[in-house]
Amino acid sequence: MQTNSETKTSEKKTKESSYEAQKKLVEELKVQWKLMWSERFNDKTKAEGVSVDDYISLMVERGTIIHATRDFKALSFKEIIKQNMIKEPDRFLQPDVNAGGWNKFIKTKITGGTPKKTRRADDYVAEKSKKSQPKKNGRGWLHTT
Repeated sequence: MQTNSETKTSEKKTKESSYEAQKKLVEELKVQWKLMWSERFNDKTKAEGVSVDDYISLMVERGTIIHATRDFKALSFKEIIKQNMIKEPDRFLQPDVNAGGWNKFIKTKITGGTPKKTRRADDYVAEKSKKSQPKKNGRGWLHTT
């Protein structure tokens, strides 16, 4: 019989191995995703981007419209990951730019929202320069006689 510690370690190993397998699958999907977008055909007359090849792992066939300017539901990498039965796809993806993203989180939560450059500029007081005596009695260098 197995003891509690042995079962816990075996469960932990299976969780780690399933996580690693999911991570490898997501990396392969990312490679296919980048390849699809770099190889697309831009149809300028219809203002569409069309896939050039079949991408089985992404479930995109050759000739599928992947980008258009009007009346089009764009492909979402997050939806493709969900279709491939990945648990918690948010761990592998960056947050949506419209929702905020990492930069907005850092600016609002970590740094406090005010950039250091503006604070430093506000605190700076320029030294008052000593006014020098005007040359040529204030007439400058131009001589008119």
